[in-house]
Order: sequence, then structure tokens, then C-alpha cells
Amino acid sequence: MRDYVTELLRRHGDDVPLFSHHHTVTHGDLRASVAAEAALFAAAGVGADSNVAVQVPPSFTQLEVVLALWTLGARVVSFDHRFTRAEREVEHALARPQFVVRATGHVGGAFRERYELVTERRPDGVPATTRHRLVQFSSGSTGTPKIIGRDTASLVREVERFAAAEGMVRGGERLLLLNNTAYSFGLVGGLLHSLAQGVHLVFPRQGTAADVLRAAAAHEVHFITGQPFHFARLAEHPDRAALRTVRAAFSGAELMPPEVADRFASAYGFRVGECFGTTETGALTLDVAGTTRPAVGRPLGDTRLRVRDGLVEVALEDSPYLRDDGVVRYADGWFRTGDRGELDARGNLRLLGRSDSLVIVRGQMVDLTEVEAALRRHPRVAEAIAVYDGRVEVYVGAESDTLSTEDVARWCRELLVEYKHPQRIHVLRTLPRTANGKLLRDPKALAAAR
Repeated sequence: MRDYVTELLRRHGDDVPLFSHHHTVTHGDLRASVAAEAALFAAAGVGADSNVAVQVPPSFTQLEVVLALWTLGARVVSFDHRFTRAEREVEHALARPQFVVRATGHVGGAFRERYELVTERRPDGVPATTRHRLVQFSSGSTGTPKIIGRDTASLVREVERFAAAEGMVRGGERLLLLNNTAYSFGLVGGLLHSLAQGVHLVFPRQGTAADVLRAAAAHEVHFITGQPFHFARLAEHPDRAALRTVRAAFSGAELMPPEVADRFASAYGFRVGECFGTTETGALTLDVAGTTRPAVGRPLGDTRLRVRDGLVEVALEDSPYLRDDGVVRYADGWFRTGDRGELDARGNLRLLGRSDSLVIVRGQMVDLTEVEAALRRHPRVAEAIAVYDGRVEVYVGAESDTLSTEDVARWCRELLVEYKHPQRIHVLRTLPRTANGKLLRDPKALAAAR
């Protein structure tokens, strides 16, 4: 990754713009900032195969930190800065970073260009012993997050697939990036693709319709990427003039509901496309124009994809997991995504939902068993079930009458990041079970027991 990123940083001229928010960072500015950050990290002891957690909110600073660490040959472990202390402790125990880079001072929800940083050395950390250079976490079916690694070859191939994709944002164009840069698409489809192709990234203050429309108009952007809720918000506040320069947009992280796609097209005069991928694999399919909906497009570039027993599988050279959690998702060169799907006569992939306990809430993967595990840690909760029907709803069994829904909500706020919080909470004396004693997960049966 060190050689690849170093070459990307040298690819374009000093005056070519790269990032914009209130101010603009050119490729020359970025080279200087990355070199300065790398020198500070090196002085702190970071080097080749160092295992470094990055816990910095989306910002110019965060992107420069990631690039600086890669130029030193370090492994980047990407943490979501919004996670609670309990969630961070779990991820630290899984990844065992030697260093943690975090922002100081107040961290709010709005995009900021710069943060002051602290680099902490952890005495229990271990160096990277595999070739993975980007490590991320995703909800796992056992309630423990999966620890996922991407090596340089995997990341480079994804950047090349984006470069070859029909209709993808090109050099000289401005991309309004609404995706979180702590996660796969923001880092690869956003940062690395832009570095490779000379795309100019624009960041809004927040993901509200007003902020997105304001940034799009001010910077005369050509392209937008985000998640379905971003485009739903825009459809509710139509302003064609603000998006007059936009030639295309696509959504990822979860399927775009057809009604949202239709409302957006009616409001703005063009359709939002779809990009499907996973944390383990990166982007797999892309339909920028949205012409294959309800499908999500054909496989990108050299992607090998199949549907076996109704489940989508992807060919990978090695398992993407750094830790075995006892659940078989990779075997004989094929990774099982957990998505149900089918391929149409033209080779387009159509997704038919998830096959396990993983659901997607506002573009973020949530494992219902992780929510259940957090609830069961409460001293007055005897059992818990989480179900999903458009929103996360939980039922807890409590032997005491003193446990209230507010008690449960407060507990969730302490242990779980905001998007994992249940929208509805029900406290019962006991939860319904099947004839053989297993807890029922049927939403109708649970509702009847209230």
C-alpha cells in the first residue's frame, strides 16, 4: 500500500483541486500535509507493519491521517468515532492496535476540515502480521463484530473497477460525497478513486437536504454519491436549480426503495443509480443510470459473482476475516454475502433481502443479535429478542416489575451507537417460546404477547 499511495499522491499537479468544504485543498497541499503527518507518526514510533487505529471524524484531517499511515507501510484500523466506549473496547480487543489516533476537543455531527490529534501507544497492542492494510468492522451473526481485512491488491482492484465503470465520475469533475469516509465506499470509491482519477471531492456541512443542496449549488457539482435516506431527503425538498450541474448520482449501503427512486426522479429529472457491495469485498455491481432497477446492475470489472442456493456468493482468493467467529462464510474460494438474490437474463443482479439477522438501518449494518446481547447485559433483563420490520423493535423479559422502557432505552444509549438503538421497546414478564422452548422471533406472535 505504501508504494501505491505514494504514486497516487504524485499523480496530479500541485494546483489541481482535490478536497473542498469552506476551503479547497489541492494535490500539492495534500502532499505537504501527508508528509508532515507521516513525520509526526514516525517520530511516535509508527512504521512498517504498525497496527494503528484511526478514530477521527470525517474531515480533511482524517483523510490525511489515513494516507500518511499508508505511506509509512502501516495497517489502518478504521473506527467509527460515534461508537460508545463499550463498543470501542470490543473492537480494540479484536484488533489489538499498537497506536490509537484520535481527535481532541469537541466532536460534533457536522463536517469539520481540521481536528487536533493525539496519538496514543497501547501497551497491549500487537503489530500487523498479515498483509491486510485496511481493517474494518461489520456486525456479525454471533453478536460480536466481524473483523475484516483488505490487502493492497484488493483495494487496488476496486479502484480499477471504479475507473472502468460506465458513467462513473471522472477526472476534472466534482463529486459531492455524502458517504462516511470511515467506511469502505468513502475511502475507496471516494478518496482513492479521486486521487487516482483527479476527481474533486466536495463535502457538505451535514447530510440534511438544505446542506446538500447548498454545497451542490455553491460548488456546481457533477456527481453525487450517498445512501437512500440522503436522496429521500432531497426528494422531499426539490430544488432543481441547486442540482442543475449534476449529471449522475448513485446510492449504496442498502437498496434504494423504488418509491424513493421515483420521487427523486420526478423531483429532479434524472434517476439515482445503485451500487452494491460489502465491507468484505468492496463494490461488486454498479448501475450509475439506475436503468436496471429493481436490479443493482452487472458485476463490476473482474468481479466473479454467482447465486448458489439462492444466496449471492463472490469469488475471493482468501478469507477476508482476521478472526474466526465460528460462522462459515468463506469456503473453497467463495464468500457468502448473506444476501438473497438472483441473476436476470442480462446478467444483472437482483437482491431479494437478507438471509440472517443482519439488517440495514439508515445505511448502516446492524446485527440484531448484537442488540440482544447488549440488552441481556442489563442486570434486570432475563431474556431479549430484537426484530425488524422497517425499524428495530425489542422485547425484553424482566422478572421484576421495576424495569421501565426508559431504563432500557437509557441502557442502550450507554452501550450502542445511536443507529442501533431500538425504535420500540416492550417490557414483559416472560417472552413467548416455541413448543420446544426456543424464544419466538415472529413479530406477530411477540406483538400478541404484549
